[in-house]
Amino acid sequence: MYTILITGGSGLIGTALTKALLASGNSVRHMSRTPGTQNGVQAFAWDIGKGTMDPRALEGVDHIIHLAGAGIADERWTAERVQVLIDSRALSALLLLSRAKSAGIAPKSFISAAGINYYGAVTNEHRHTETDPAGADTIGRISLEWEAAVDQWSSHCRVVKLRTPVVLASEGGALGKLAAPVKLGLGAALGSGKQWMPWIHLHDLVRVYQQALERDDMRGAYNVNAPEDATNADVMRTVARVLKRPFFLPPVPGFVLKLVLGDMASILLEGSRASNARLVKSGFAFAHPGLEGALQDVLRRG
Repeated sequence: MYTILITGGSGLIGTALTKALLASGNSVRHMSRTPGTQNGVQAFAWDIGKGTMDPRALEGVDHIIHLAGAGIADERWTAERVQVLIDSRALSALLLLSRAKSAGIAPKSFISAAGINYYGAVTNEHRHTETDPAGADTIGRISLEWEAAVDQWSSHCRVVKLRTPVVLASEGGALGKLAAPVKLGLGAALGSGKQWMPWIHLHDLVRVYQQALERDDMRGAYNVNAPEDATNADVMRTVARVLKRPFFLPPVPGFVLKLVLGDMASILLEGSRASNARLVKSGFAFAHPGLEGALQDVLRRG
């Protein structure tokens, strides 16, 4: 059993992962702006902006799981917001590294969330692999900066970067926002609807993190999307079918989303396929490989 430090432990993925790790007999601690103990998990204080953290958080840690970061779709992408998105993940990873080095602490691994949009907001028939370059657009630059900071851990311990798509969960995440208009009978594709929309069930994502903890041979980047490719129209139509709601409205025009969201609309209106072959080759088997089955599971719980 391990002692595992999680940043972003109170978020969607962090909450589910903490529960699973505790159930497996591991000791889990969190980094948080608000220190304290809740449900058997001690949270240690840090302030990324000030570059400070409680040094006790790293004592005896076997693995670090880095999930912390500002929400990518929470606000319009001004230049200032883009920098916040970069810093919230990159500076936090570098703060942990600095403190670990100064304390002479070397965990077995540093496992970090990353974005499937690393390859940029583009739509074509190419299926991206982990060796493809980062996109040259805003989301590609953000993702590259995140991973560059995480890669600095490579000289200190094993590094795993999990390039994560839309996470399907019964509560929280993007699915609730996508399903809300469908529940009202107002479901529609976004833009052309032809943009690819990689996805993963939350249960499978938690299992990927658990495997990354156990497998010393897992290193570098992994696309962690489920096997079934789906476009935005496929996803919205399937949500409507699972919820037994109509799906007849014309797509939401792309220019409307661009007017409302600015550059951030690109991650809704464009999307690429990604190959999960490297993850599958590592021995991972998806419990929820198909979109409709995954949506039935999470929407039935919601």
